[in-house]
Amino acid sequence: MERDDILTAALTLLDEGGGQGLTMRALATRLGVTPMSLYHHVEDRTGLLRALSDRVYAEVLETTGRPADHRAEIRAILTRYHNAVGRHPQLTLTIFAEPEAFAGVSRQITDRLTSLLAEITAEHILWRDILVDHAHGSGLALATARGDQKQAESMREQYQHALDRLLDQLLDQLVEP
Repeated sequence: MERDDILTAALTLLDEGGGQGLTMRALATRLGVTPMSLYHHVEDRTGLLRALSDRVYAEVLETTGRPADHRAEIRAILTRYHNAVGRHPQLTLTIFAEPEAFAGVSRQITDRLTSLLAEITAEHILWRDILVDHAHGSGLALATARGDQKQAESMREQYQHALDRLLDQLLDQLVEP
């Protein structure tokens, strides 16, 4: 049994049953091992959630070169984050319920957005919270479209449109006298 096998099974359990469905005992049963054997690979449930978060959200900060401007990078990060939340909404909800699991890549995403926004507005915390909350809400709503690609694509387009409007609003307020 490898750590990757544990994370794959844990993510499946989380997707199927939500945060309450992911216990070390349920995970061990799924893998056909004893619960104690899991602790050789993850320290505890919170550590497991952190590892899942790192795995799911790893792509969010990946770049294929530096975007031309802060707006483009913010948009790219939030779009990738929105898509990740939409693929695994139960992970996001579980992290909300267990804030001690908020670390690693999740923290890096927040820090990067905060840093980018601080370079363009004094209200960077407010704008970070607005933009991240919007990504969460819209990403979590994608769960209602599971299996309906047309609806999911429409929801992603609506998110992009709304995100662009928010970013335009942010930048417009900066250039007004």
